[in-house]
Amino acid sequence: MNHADENRKGELARNAAVALRFKKSQGTPEMPQVEKEVLAPSYDRVRGGNYHLASNARDQGFPGPGMYLRTAFPDRVDVIEEVIAEGDRVGLLFRVTATHTGNFFGIPATGKRVDVYEIAMLRIVDGQMVEGWFMMDETELLKQLGAKMPPRKDRLFIAPPLPNTGEDADAFVQRLSSQPPATQQDRNKLTVARSRSSASSKQGRAADHCQRRFGFQHLRDYGKAHGLGELALDVAFPDRHDRIEVLIAEGDQVWMRFNTNGTHQASLYSLPPSGKRVGVPVVSIMKFTGGQWRESWTFADELGLMLQLGAPNLVHG
Repeated sequence: MNHADENRKGELARNAAVALRFKKSQGTPEMPQVEKEVLAPSYDRVRGGNYHLASNARDQGFPGPGMYLRTAFPDRVDVIEEVIAEGDRVGLLFRVTATHTGNFFGIPATGKRVDVYEIAMLRIVDGQMVEGWFMMDETELLKQLGAKMPPRKDRLFIAPPLPNTGEDADAFVQRLSSQPPATQQDRNKLTVARSRSSASSKQGRAADHCQRRFGFQHLRDYGKAHGLGELALDVAFPDRHDRIEVLIAEGDQVWMRFNTNGTHQASLYSLPPSGKRVGVPVVSIMKFTGGQWRESWTFADELGLMLQLGAPNLVHG
């Protein structure tokens, strides 16, 4: 487990401890008591990790996957890789590892092992979680299970609504720029925010910057596997723009959650332009060294995008 700051103290240390206690108690006999203590009465689970599979299964009569999916994946173990804390926010990046031995939102047991990423962005106030936002790599999960979206009785795809939250990236940058940066973390945050603006500045990015994971990684892999070339989202969605929801920094890391939106005006691999408006959440984890942006790891809601385009099984079909 890598903490953005191994020496955090005070409220930040307490908030990180609360988040980790909540996560590590899941599936244990201590879970009910821990949840009673750490979840605020007004706790708002804004988004669940398997948001799309759960939406697809609603009112279909599929067997439930159990609390925290432990009926479908009874040996589930979450491996926490990254922890960050700033203000009342805590971010967790972890891998869900398990064996699929029960019905999972309409997908019969396959007996297959899975190992997929999930990210949590939490708000903790006075030692209790007041908000939880989660996103699992549902596209990768379906690929590892060798499954497609389970067909509904109405044969419809349940596409997520367009996100309407967050602050326009240009306005966000302007607001940050109007405040003299007090710390290196403030300067790092401004560098990251500028990368999502209409100017898409690369100021502060190291010459040897490494993109460890692309946001729409599965689409990229699909294009390479089928000889379709590199993914060009800005061509397919020429009016693409971003709205920043959360930007936090600690130590040498900056985490950003934003929504990317646009209109499908040109071919996206085998999908002809549909004129549809699309928009999905994206989370990026950036690492800095000496004020230089060295690494990026990005994770987008690819299944949400493909549902909006009416092709949820494209990359794993």
